[in-house]
Amino acid sequence: MMSDSEQPGLRERKKAGTRAAIQRHALRLFREQGYDATSVEQIAQAAEVSHRTVFRYFPTKEALVTLDDYDSLIAEACAAQPPELGPVPALRNAFRAVFTDLTDADVTAKRERQALVLSVPSLWAASLANISRTKQTLTELVAARLGRPQHDDRVRAVAGAVFGILLSVWLDWAKDPEMDAPAVLDSTLAHLESSVNYSCHDSLRS
Repeated sequence: MMSDSEQPGLRERKKAGTRAAIQRHALRLFREQGYDATSVEQIAQAAEVSHRTVFRYFPTKEALVTLDDYDSLIAEACAAQPPELGPVPALRNAFRAVFTDLTDADVTAKRERQALVLSVPSLWAASLANISRTKQTLTELVAARLGRPQHDDRVRAVAGAVFGILLSVWLDWAKDPEMDAPAVLDSTLAHLESSVNYSCHDSLRS
C-alpha cells in the first residue's frame, strides 16, 4: 500500500497526465478543425472528461494553447545550479536541462502551439500575459543570483538580454520549423555569457 508521503506525488502525476491529455486533444482538434470552429465541449468529449474538468486545468479556451509549465521548470533547473554560478551560465544550463530533453512529441506540440499563437489574434493577445510572466520569472532568477533587488539596473540588463534572446529564438523557430531551437538558444546565450560576466553577489568582472 502506498504511504501518505507518496500519495501527493501520485496525485500530481495523475493531474499532469490529465492536463497533458486535454491539451493534446485540443491541439489535434484545432489542427483538424481550426481554432475558432472547435468548442471546449468537443475537446472535453475527445479527452473523455467533463467540460468542467477542462476549465479546472485551463481557465479559458486560449489557455489550452498558451499555458505551459516551462517557466516553473526553468526556475527549478536554475535553482539547482551551483550557487557561485553567475546568472547567464546558470540560466543557460537551466535552458539546456529543460529543452534538450524534449521528446519529438513535445517539440511537435510546442511548435503547433507557436503556429497557432501567431495565426490567431485572440491567442496572440492572450500569450502576452505568458510572455510577461516569463520576463518576471527571469528577472526573479537573475536578481536572486546577483543578490540584488529586481529593479536594479544590472538585473534589468541581464534579464532583459536573456529574455530578448529567448523571444527572438521563439519567433525564428515559429517561422523555421526545421531550426534546432535548443541549440540556437544555447549558442546565442554563449555569446551573451562571454560578453556579460556577472557573478553571484558581485559586480561586473573584467
